[in-house]
Amino acid sequence: MAPNLKSSKEIVKTCKDSLDELKAIDICSFEVEKISSFTSFILVASGTSGRHIQSIADKVIENLKNKKVQILGTEGTEAKDWILIDAGDVIINIMSEDSREHYDLESLWDRKSR
Repeated sequence: MAPNLKSSKEIVKTCKDSLDELKAIDICSFEVEKISSFTSFILVASGTSGRHIQSIADKVIENLKNKKVQILGTEGTEAKDWILIDAGDVIINIMSEDSREHYDLESLWDRKSR
């Protein structure tokens, strides 16, 4: 089944608004539907501490649920240096600056989405 691009873009906007609201750092989004079989968009943002990362993740999840978007899963809530939220057509990565620099998701997805 092909993803609903309009809905995906609405989910991305909701996520970006949530990330902005809680002052996430350096928010990036990548449209990857042409190269990915598991999602349409990937978002990456940073938090300043484990508590900040958890608060951002909680806000994203709360706002998505308020918009009736199903959360398929979350990973990393115990470690709090990288929390992944799977909203189906949109994957949200909220990372510490160290984890973000180490894993460098931007260069991986930016290079492939061209």
